[in-house]
Amino acid sequence: MSILAALKNSNVIPQKYRTMSKEELEQKVIDAKEKWGTRLFIPAHHYQKDEVVKFADATGDSLQLAQISAANKEAEFIVFCGVHFMAETADILTTESQKVYLPDMRAGCSMADMADIHQTGRAWDKLQELFGDTILPLTYVNSTAAIKAFVGKHGGATVTSSNAEKMVKWAFEQKERILFLPDQHLGRNTAFTLGIGLDEMAVWNPIDNTIEYDGDYAKIKVILWKGHCSVHENFTVQNVIDTRNQYPNMKIIVHPECCREVVELADLAGSTNYILKAIESAELGSEWAIGTEMNLVNRIIENHPDKKIISLNPNMCPCMTMNRIDLPHLVWCLDTLEDDKHIIKVDKLTASKAIFALEKMLNYA
Repeated sequence: MSILAALKNSNVIPQKYRTMSKEELEQKVIDAKEKWGTRLFIPAHHYQKDEVVKFADATGDSLQLAQISAANKEAEFIVFCGVHFMAETADILTTESQKVYLPDMRAGCSMADMADIHQTGRAWDKLQELFGDTILPLTYVNSTAAIKAFVGKHGGATVTSSNAEKMVKWAFEQKERILFLPDQHLGRNTAFTLGIGLDEMAVWNPIDNTIEYDGDYAKIKVILWKGHCSVHENFTVQNVIDTRNQYPNMKIIVHPECCREVVELADLAGSTNYILKAIESAELGSEWAIGTEMNLVNRIIENHPDKKIISLNPNMCPCMTMNRIDLPHLVWCLDTLEDDKHIIKVDKLTASKAIFALEKMLNYA
């Protein structure tokens, strides 16, 4: 058997977990939590399925959960219910005595995968030729450990959707231009909010290894990596128009991973935590259309029966890669903790450079 075939087979969930009843699976999670006690910690991202969130010790966004995991020194086994880059960040921030696991090793992020380290190195060389030493790289935390390490190596920092404005301001105090990876929409929306014109933003196409911009390159202040979130890009201007027509009293709130045109037409835009707080503090009976991941929207609807809440896109599906983590995979992971079958480990060199970028953000923002 080839190495690739072995790896593929090792990530195929045994059939017995697929044939267990929901009650059996839930009892096995309960038993595992009782067995391991405080040695086991299960963080779950906001976009996870309810069947997984039900057993989470903490819910939140990716960086928040990684920080909580790192602060929990009693936790020996951290079973991260999210996607690959999130588990990597948790491994980077936790100690050597803590182990981070991903219940389904296939749970990736299409946005993070849109910027690999080879493309980034190639782009950086070309951009240095075009602009010289005038660029500081910033990367959304929704990126691989290798990209975080690249940014750290070149003096840059990570950003979240909550602190992106602060970090972009900081970056412009360091250099004349920024390269923003891997989500062009968060980069564009953040820069625009800070007063940078759309005509001062270019797009880097990693496939063609070219810069997409009509005009004098000297005018460019922001270079946006041509990446996006496959979920948030599905919220459209037509969705906004339809919602306004059907629900004239409804406020529209969206995540800044949505495209510029949608953000501009929305009433409010902000991070997941921003959205949660806005709905929480909203008046009773208020009406909201939310432009973010469907599992989270459904949970918000359930938690706020006193308000009328819908998804901005009525045909929206949950994040498919995030939804690879389900109850059977969680149980399989818990059953095999001591086998390190689902372990996520970032090599020390990559981690040391990545943590430099993370700490820049944490110290400044």
